Amino acid sequence: MWAIDADAGRKIIAGAFPMFKIKKKKSGLDGPLARLGSLEVRLAAGKKDVRKAQRLRFKVFFRKGGAVADAKAAITRRDADRFDKFCDHLIVVDHAARNRFGKIKPKVVGAYRLLRSDVAEKKGGFYSAGEYDIQPLLARHKDKRFLELGRSCVLEQYRGKRTIELLWRGILAYVRYHRIDALIGCASLEGANPLAHAAALSFLAHHAAAAEQWRVSARRELHVPMAMLAEEAVDARKALNALPPLIKGYLRVGAKFGDGAVVDRKFNTTDVFVVMPVAEMDVRYLDYFGGVAEERHAA
Repeated sequence: MWAIDADAGRKIIAGAFPMFKIKKKKSGLDGPLARLGSLEVRLAAGKKDVRKAQRLRFKVFFRKGGAVADAKAAITRRDADRFDKFCDHLIVVDHAARNRFGKIKPKVVGAYRLLRSDVAEKKGGFYSAGEYDIQPLLARHKDKRFLELGRSCVLEQYRGKRTIELLWRGILAYVRYHRIDALIGCASLEGANPLAHAAALSFLAHHAAAAEQWRVSARRELHVPMAMLAEEAVDARKALNALPPLIKGYLRVGAKFGDGAVVDRKFNTTDVFVVMPVAEMDVRYLDYFGGVAEERHAA
């Protein structure tokens, strides 16, 4: 009796009958994942959506954020790298946005790049491995599914509660669908001078350090000590207020941070490593963001 591989069979049929289109099976992540007013969050549906996310990233990182564009990025006006081809891209779309002529034209106003560990294993690893030694973490948790969050950006005029809420709803829908066990990634503080962030970095080191089993250290040649100030010398309230909204949001959900910061001169940032075991995330936020966004929240 012949054993038939379903995927191989579909490829053979498509090759034998080029005009015969096989309908792609839909998943629970197709279409809008949540809506608030004119905003919706969903996964990029194809190359066109990915290019829109890349253009948004270029605008936020290079035009506004002080990152240094290479020749290709400067010409294409897109922030792109090799990871984009195999990552999933979560986007927030404003369906009421207007172009320069005053006509309504939906546009991407927020984005996240998502990379699962099963994909990373096949494609050469995680992006964050360029700055942090994450192999010991992966080795300690061989049975866990990891999801790397990266390239987070939101257009300046949309940096409010609704957009952030939609991004989190999208992330948690993705986490649940793929049965993710832990979220990881690099988060950034603006500016490539760690000393300017001494209080904020010291606060994270003293009050939000990851437990040993989840600890990740910056690569030796890039490692910048985070505990620049003694714990008693840190004004916790001021330090917390000095953190970027993204990192403060991670803290609220229950994130912890790795050992050592890394200076990213290309993007003009000081990076920290974030780890969020799903089982340890604040249940209140999981329940809130894991629900369905309703129109009444849009007010």
